[in-house]
Amino acid sequence: MPIYIYQCDNCGVRFERHQNFNDSPLTRCPECSKKTLRKIYTPVGIVFKGSGFYATDHRSPSGSNPSNKPLKTDGEEKAPKVSEAPKATETTSKD
Repeated sequence: MPIYIYQCDNCGVRFERHQNFNDSPLTRCPECSKKTLRKIYTPVGIVFKGSGFYATDHRSPSGSNPSNKPLKTDGEEKAPKVSEAPKATETTSKD
């Protein structure tokens, strides 16, 4: 049986109720006894596991190495090489 969340627009009470799919939704608040009760719909998290899904869907970390993290080899961290431009020296020529 699914669990539904209800909230009263009048008094603000919020509660959960186990109901069958065939049951009609509740309309009367158990606290203030007014017909201002409504269902609250919440998003459901879905995780697809296994082969056959797109590469962008929760890829395992073993298959890729982001470029912003240093590479690790034999327990040592190796930072990507940064090329340095040669320093320009000032020369003055006298004519």
